[in-house]
Amino acid sequence: MFMNFFTELRQAKVPVTLREYLMLMEALDRDVIDRSVDDFYYLSRAALVKDERNLDKFDRVFAHVFKGLEKMSDGVLSDIPAEWLKALSDKFLTPEEREQIEAMGGFDKLMEMIAEQMRRQKEEGDDGDGDEEGKKGGGRGKGGQSPIGANGFHPEGIRIGQDKGRHGKAIKVWDKREYKNLDDSVELGTRNIKVALRRLRKFARQGQPDELDMDGSIKETANKGYLDVVMRPERRNTIKVLLFFDIGGSMDSHIKLCEELFSAARTEFKTMEFYYFHNCLYESVWKDNRRRNVEKMDTWDVLHKYGRDYKIIFVGDATMSPYEITYPGGSVEHWNEEAGAIWLDRVTQIYDSVVWLNPTGERHWDYTPSIGVIRQIMNDRMYPLTLEGLDKAMRELVR
Repeated sequence: MFMNFFTELRQAKVPVTLREYLMLMEALDRDVIDRSVDDFYYLSRAALVKDERNLDKFDRVFAHVFKGLEKMSDGVLSDIPAEWLKALSDKFLTPEEREQIEAMGGFDKLMEMIAEQMRRQKEEGDDGDGDEEGKKGGGRGKGGQSPIGANGFHPEGIRIGQDKGRHGKAIKVWDKREYKNLDDSVELGTRNIKVALRRLRKFARQGQPDELDMDGSIKETANKGYLDVVMRPERRNTIKVLLFFDIGGSMDSHIKLCEELFSAARTEFKTMEFYYFHNCLYESVWKDNRRRNVEKMDTWDVLHKYGRDYKIIFVGDATMSPYEITYPGGSVEHWNEEAGAIWLDRVTQIYDSVVWLNPTGERHWDYTPSIGVIRQIMNDRMYPLTLEGLDKAMRELVR
């Protein structure tokens, strides 16, 4: 069963290694969790999943291998380990209910009867309310008080073959997939952006020695024969980032996503600067949108202020008239003496690492001529603002 779990995870393209699988088996051998499916779910997820984008795949494989309850109506017994369900029933059933189960022929017999009852209800078109004994006596069908079944009430019940709970107290909701929206193609949230940005890291120890070096202290103490405390600088991400945000117009519909990106970048990068522009980069940028008409900064000054070691990220939908990019005076807000394309080209000439993040879906790019123009200027380094796109952009910047 567990080997089948490992194999199906690999088939679902969840990158699980044999070492991780053996670590999970060792944890089970050492009884680090109780014998509950709920605990095993979280243990195996922690041991086997390294990337949040694979959580939904993991949930689906786990449900298929260890649940299988949706197949009982088709005459196939559950793949959930029987010993776990038995341990749960021993823990939560009353002595009287356990005696009833034994009188029926034991736990295995009970599971067979449940499967048979579900098959019979399907064939007869039963609405699933259970028989009178189940309703009144809290029996083993739906609507009773036993922890085995659905729609019943028990402080800690097992939900079987039910799309949702009435009381919200089942110890494991098998059909719940908390991470079903985490996919390479979905737009990002702040938490997921942080995960993707972490690829853009280069650590070094700089500054004042304010962190205890445990290994160094032990080594020096052993060599000198007396306690010698060694301190070292904190390990920090030395990557420097310069962000240019397109603001206003068609970008208004992407404000929330840009705010999430900005918040995540603030957290991940110790050295980060940002500026705003509208539609295309011209001779001036600004820091405060409310004072954009009176507090602008010369773009040349910005490009001379920050060194070539900065990573440049443009964020914008690149949706405008192509004239705004390719002609002097093309800006819709002011007269620009030089075309926006010239300014964008200067950025790519000065800095080695430049990417453009586009919040518009990539499937729409070919229908917007201005996007094609900017992609060409960026040497095709435009990426959609999705998990997959952001991951590719970060890989490009760390080259």
